Amino acid sequence: MAVSSVNLLAMRIFISCIGLVGNIFLILSIIQTKFSRIKTFELFLLGLATANLEEIVIVNIYDIIILLQPPSTTTGTWSCRSLKFLTVLGESTSILFTVLISIFRYQKLRGANKRVNLPIYLDSIRSAWMVSGVSVMISMLLCVPIFFINVQGSMENITRNSGDCTPDFFQCSKDYCPILNYSYKYLFTVVCIMLPLIIVTVTSCLIITVLLSQRKTVAPVASISGSSQFGKKRKGPWLQRSTISVLAALGLFQVDWTLYLIFQLSFSSTDFPIWAEIEFFISTSYTSISPYVYGIGNNMLSLKNLIKK
Repeated sequence: MAVSSVNLLAMRIFISCIGLVGNIFLILSIIQTKFSRIKTFELFLLGLATANLEEIVIVNIYDIIILLQPPSTTTGTWSCRSLKFLTVLGESTSILFTVLISIFRYQKLRGANKRVNLPIYLDSIRSAWMVSGVSVMISMLLCVPIFFINVQGSMENITRNSGDCTPDFFQCSKDYCPILNYSYKYLFTVVCIMLPLIIVTVTSCLIITVLLSQRKTVAPVASISGSSQFGKKRKGPWLQRSTISVLAALGLFQVDWTLYLIFQLSFSSTDFPIWAEIEFFISTSYTSISPYVYGIGNNMLSLKNLIKK
C-alpha cells in the first residue's frame, strides 16, 4: 500500500512538472508579442494556459498543505475553502476558454471561402477581451458557493488523510445530504462540465464537417488547374497544422471530461477510496498536455523558440 502511494505521488509530481513547463513556455511565447498586436486566438490560448498553470500550482499546494498533513493537524475552514475555490476556479476557467477556442476556430473556418479576408465578430480584440472577462466572471460565480456549502462527509472509507478538509466538496453524509450540496453538485456538473462538453463536441464535429466540405470543393479545381493550384490548396486554412492541433486538443478534452462525468455520476468519494487521485489525473492530463498540442501546432513551442527562452 505504501509503495502504491509513493508511485501515485511520483506520477502526480511528474505530470505536474510536465504541465508547469508546457504552460509556462506557452505563456512566454505569447507575451513576447506586444499586446497591441496580440490576436484573438493567442489571447484565448493565454487565458487557457494561465488557468491551467493556476490549477496545477494550487492543486499541488492543496495536496501538500491539506491532504498530506498529519492526522492531528487541523486546517482552518477559510484556508481549506479558499484553496478549493482557487482549484475549481482554474479548472472551470480552463474549460470555458476551451469552449471559446472551439467556437472561434469553427467561426473562422465556416464560410471562409466566401468571406475571404472579412473578419468575424471575435476577430475584434475588444470583443475577445470581453468574452474572456465574461468567462472568468462566470467561473468565479460558479465557484462562490464553495464558501457556503456544508462540508460534512463520512470519511471512514477514504484512505487518504485529509484532516478536516475533504478532497471532494460535493461530498456529504450517506444519511443526510444538505440541499445546497446536492443542488450545487448538479448545477456545477451541468453548467461547467456537461454543457461545455456538449458544445466542444458539437463544434468539433462541425469543424470536421467544414474541413471535409472544403476539401471536396477544392479537389476538382486542383485536378483541373494542375499542381500550382494544388499547392495553394494545401496551404489553405483547412489543412493548416493549427487546425489539426485544435482538433487534437479538443479530442483530449472530450475524452478527459467524459471520463470525469462517468466517475462523478456513477461513484461516491466515500465509496471509492482513490477518487481524489482519479479526479487529479483526469483533470490534470488535459491541463498538462493541451499546451504542448496547441503550442506545437501553432509554432509557439518550436525548438527554435525554446532555445531562445
